[in-house]
Amino acid sequence: MSDSIMPTYARLPVCFERGEGSWLWDSKGKQYFDAISGIAVCSLGHAHPQVTKAITEQAGRLLHTSNLYGIPAQQRLADKLVSLSGMQQVFFSNSGAEANEAAIKIARRYGHKKGIDKPAVIVASNSFHGRTMATLSATGNPKVQEGFAPLTEGFVRVAYDDIDAIAAVAASNPNVVAVLIEPVQGEGGVNIPAADYLRKLRAICDQHEWLMMLDEIQTGMCRTGKWFAFQHCDITPDVMTLAKALGNGVPIGACLTNGRATGLMGAGSHGSTFGGNPLVCHAALAVIEVMEQSHAAQRAAESSQQIVNGFKSEFDTTTGVVEIRHHGMMIGIQLDRPCAELVKQALEQRLLINVTSNNVIRLLPVLLLSDSEIDQLVTRVSTLVKSFLS
Repeated sequence: MSDSIMPTYARLPVCFERGEGSWLWDSKGKQYFDAISGIAVCSLGHAHPQVTKAITEQAGRLLHTSNLYGIPAQQRLADKLVSLSGMQQVFFSNSGAEANEAAIKIARRYGHKKGIDKPAVIVASNSFHGRTMATLSATGNPKVQEGFAPLTEGFVRVAYDDIDAIAAVAASNPNVVAVLIEPVQGEGGVNIPAADYLRKLRAICDQHEWLMMLDEIQTGMCRTGKWFAFQHCDITPDVMTLAKALGNGVPIGACLTNGRATGLMGAGSHGSTFGGNPLVCHAALAVIEVMEQSHAAQRAAESSQQIVNGFKSEFDTTTGVVEIRHHGMMIGIQLDRPCAELVKQALEQRLLINVTSNNVIRLLPVLLLSDSEIDQLVTRVSTLVKSFLS
C-alpha cells in the first residue's frame, strides 16, 4: 500500500473490485464468500440491483442542495423510519459515530434542561460506540482509547448485562441523565444480554426519568430478526441510533428520538453538511423497500437458526469451541484460545470472517442467503475452525 494513506487500518493483502450478493471478486478475478457483509453494512448483499438503480437515477438528478432547504426524500425516509420504529423524530448524519454524537448531545441538553450542570451517561464495559472524541470516551475498550487522553468527561461505566450495577449508580450519582447501551455488543464479542435486560433497563430509566438510548448501529435494520432489536422486548427507547445497513454501503446515519427526548434540539443546536442528502436518502428508501419486499427480518431469523443448528451439529464433539451465540444474523463462535490468525487463514480459503474480543469468530452474513449459501457458510467455517483446533 502507498505511504500516502495514514496506516490506521491493519489491511489484509487483498483488493476487491466487484461484488454480487454474498460474493466478492478481487483484482485478480478470484471469488470470495463474504460472511461479514462489510461488517454488517451490506445486509442486502453487494450491488443489489434495486439499490443500485436508486443511486444511479438520483445521481443523475441531484446529489446535494444543503439542509438549508427542504429535502423531500429526507422527509420520506424520516416518515418511514418513524413508522417502522414507533419513534417520533429523526436527525440524519453520515455515520454511526455521528449518530451517537447526536445522542450524547441530546442527553446533555436533557440534563441541562433538568438543571444538572454536569450531566452523566451510563455506558457499558466492552462496548463500542465510535471513534470521535465523545463516542471514543463512551466506548468500553481501553485499547482503542490509548493515546487520546484526556477523554471526554461525563461517562459512568458499568458491567454489561448487569441491572444491579446500574441501580447502584442511580443510588450514588445524582448527575446521571441517560443510559447508552448496545442491545447486543458486536465489537465486544457478540455478547447477548439476558432476555429481560432491556425491559428492566426501560423500567429503571422510567423510574429515574433518564433517557434510554440504544445504539442499534449494528443490530438495526432487520439483522436480529426484527426491524430493530428493541422490538423483541416490547419496549421503545427514548433515543435510538442507526447506520451501517441503513444505506447498504452508502454512508448514512440516523439518530431517532421519542418521548422526553423529542423536541430538545432546535435550529442551530446541531447539524451536518452532508447528512440526509438526496442521494443517500434515496438509497436508504430503496434499502427499506427491498427489506420489506423480501421479508428480510423473517429471513434473518430463519436463516440464522439454520446456520446455528448447522454449527451445533458440526461442533458437537469438537473440543475448543466454548459457545455459539447468536441474535438473528449476529453470530459469534467463541473458542477457548486466541484465534485472530483465523482471519488470514480464511482469506487464503477465499472466505471473509472477523475475529473480535481475541477469541470470538464473528459472522455477519447477508440477510438474504440462499439455502446453498447457508450450507457453504456452515461447511467452510466449520472446516476452518476444526483444522485450527486440531
